[in-house]
Amino acid sequence: MITNERIAAYINSLEMEQNDFLRKLEQEALADYVPIIKKPTQSLLRFLIHCHNPERILEVGTAVGFSSILMSQYLKKEAEIITIEKMPERIRRAKENIKLAQKEQVIKVLEGDAAVILQELGEKKEAFDFVFMDAAKGQYLNFLPDILKILKVGGILISDNVLQDGDIVESRYAVTRRNRTIHFRMREYLFELTHSEQFDTVVLPIGDGVTLSTKRM
Repeated sequence: MITNERIAAYINSLEMEQNDFLRKLEQEALADYVPIIKKPTQSLLRFLIHCHNPERILEVGTAVGFSSILMSQYLKKEAEIITIEKMPERIRRAKENIKLAQKEQVIKVLEGDAAVILQELGEKKEAFDFVFMDAAKGQYLNFLPDILKILKVGGILISDNVLQDGDIVESRYAVTRRNRTIHFRMREYLFELTHSEQFDTVVLPIGDGVTLSTKRM
C-alpha cells in the first residue's frame, strides 16, 4: 500500500459496490492468485471513461477479463474494447467470463504476444482513443512505440502497477534479485513517459501506482 492504510480503507469504504457478477469474479480471481486491478484503479477507470467517452479501448493484458468487463459497463452503446492476452488458460477463462457477462458484442479478445499484436495493429493503422496497459511490467517500455502509433492525438494511456508497492523508490540492490530487471525497466518507462514531448503525464500514487498520459502530438 502506497498511501496511508487508514486513509485508503476510508476511501475504499466510500466506493460504490460492484454488481454481483464482478464482485464474484473479483473474489475468484483473488482466490486463484490472478492479478486484477485494485479498487482505486477501478474507480479511476470508471471516472476516466465517463469523462472521455472513448469509442475504442485497447487493453494490454486481459487476465480473466475483469477489467475489460468493468470498463464495458461505462461505455457508450457503439463503443468497443479490444483486449490482448497470450496465456491459454487465461484466454479461456476470459472468454467464458465475457460470455457470462453478455459482453461478447463489446469485448474482443486478441490471442497472442502483445508485442506482435501491437505491431500488427500499427501496420493496419488501427486507432484507439483509450489504452489501458496492465501486462508484463518489464515490457511496458518495449510496447510504448507501437502504442504511440495507434493512440490518437488527445487519447489517453493508463499504465497500472508502475510504483510496484513502493519498491520503485528503492535502490536496485534493495529489491530482490528476481525483481531487479523489472525495477530498472519500470524506472526507464516512467522517465520516458514523464520526459516525452509526445505525452503529458501525471503519476498517481493510488492502488499500485498509475500513470495517466495524454498524447499531445
